[in-house]
Amino acid sequence: MSGWHEECGVVGVYGADNAAELVCLGLHALQHRGQEGAGIVSFDGRVNSCRGLGLVSDLFDNETLARLKGPVAVGHNRYSTTGSCTEENLQPLLAHWKGRKIALSHNGNLVNAWELRQSMEESGAIFQTSMDSEVIVHLLARAAGASLIERATEALAKVSGAFSLVLCDGETMIAARDPRGFRPLCIGKRSDAIIIASESCALDLVGATYVREIEPGEMIVVDRKGVRSFPAGHPPPSKHCIFEYVYFSRPDSVVFGHSVDPIRRRLGQRLAAEHPAEADIVIAVPDSSNSAALGFSEKSGIPFEIGLIRNHYVGRTFIQPTQGLRDHRVRIKYNPVREVLDGKRVVMVDDSIVRGTTMRKLVKMLRRAGAREVHLRISSPPIQYPCYYGIDTPTRGELIASSHSVDEIRKYLRVESVFYLSLPNLIAASPSSLGYCTACFSGDYAVPFEKVPTKEILEKDSAEPEGEKVRG
Repeated sequence: MSGWHEECGVVGVYGADNAAELVCLGLHALQHRGQEGAGIVSFDGRVNSCRGLGLVSDLFDNETLARLKGPVAVGHNRYSTTGSCTEENLQPLLAHWKGRKIALSHNGNLVNAWELRQSMEESGAIFQTSMDSEVIVHLLARAAGASLIERATEALAKVSGAFSLVLCDGETMIAARDPRGFRPLCIGKRSDAIIIASESCALDLVGATYVREIEPGEMIVVDRKGVRSFPAGHPPPSKHCIFEYVYFSRPDSVVFGHSVDPIRRRLGQRLAAEHPAEADIVIAVPDSSNSAALGFSEKSGIPFEIGLIRNHYVGRTFIQPTQGLRDHRVRIKYNPVREVLDGKRVVMVDDSIVRGTTMRKLVKMLRRAGAREVHLRISSPPIQYPCYYGIDTPTRGELIASSHSVDEIRKYLRVESVFYLSLPNLIAASPSSLGYCTACFSGDYAVPFEKVPTKEILEKDSAEPEGEKVRG
């Protein structure tokens, strides 16, 4: 899958002597959710902070972690959905409130952020970033409640869209999800420490026990009194992002209360039943499609082979390569195994097609390695609409399936066949106890909006000097 980017990853630790170290490990596990920048804020009576552009391993060494003292810490991996990726837009956000500092880590996208921001600026508010997350900070400051809990309850009631967040002032840690539950957030326990994380793989890495998913609309409060839950009174029907199961989450995670890997295998099995192929081998586009490809192989009886090797050591140098390297992007990331592919009829399983440009290059790569036929199978329906709930997606005009038929896509990709898993089969393969957001496939947006707080709107609003282009 290429063209969409993961959202953000959040981690919170309360009650551990080495809280920042545990947060750092959690961010390592959640690196797939954001590679642009990372940050950790810890509390030990003082506030200690380290944020920067780059990967977690580039930013946090032993010396840096030693400075992040205290039993409470929050962390964030960033991939920008609103706001450009610059130093001032890194999280956790830090804000002053009545002599205390508040740290906020947010995953999601607020569809009414632009309207709220405009209204607050007209009444004198000054924003330091172009992120929608900063709107929550201003709402906290304006709230009437006396405690952080009361203020958070009032502030979060005013925002719309997707949010899974951790909020902390050093004494109280709050974790909350939006009423629809678009983005995942879970709670775990390690000895006496409480861990909050976007996915359970972060809990595994720090040696914590998975307790449960935080419910849609629920607020979890952790302080010296222990752990308290403030559930939503009458939440609307849940709309969990089904693409978390298709692509975004790690296969070894428990997300929305269910293990991801077996779901992806079921996607592949249903894909094989719905769209069989006569072929010699099944291969995956690693790594997100591995489980679906195994499921396809199991159902079809066609042997699974490793036909593509992914380079996991491609650093940020290649995110924006020089013009001379642009045509080599796919070859930098993937390399075919000629001995596996030569002379074979190949089923290549991927989780999605976005623009189609990367897939076309992959197909060309397989042909050069000797593949006799290439049959493409996609473990999700055609993506026809952008996501406005926390995923950095292309515009609708850039999505190949929004303007081309499946046969036109087949001709463009130059494959013998291409078929997508149907939406009913995608839903049937996913846990039946949950409600799902399928807007990227159907255009059915659960939370309405008038103006979407895109990076372009916020950057234009905050750019200086006038006319200067801000890189997104």
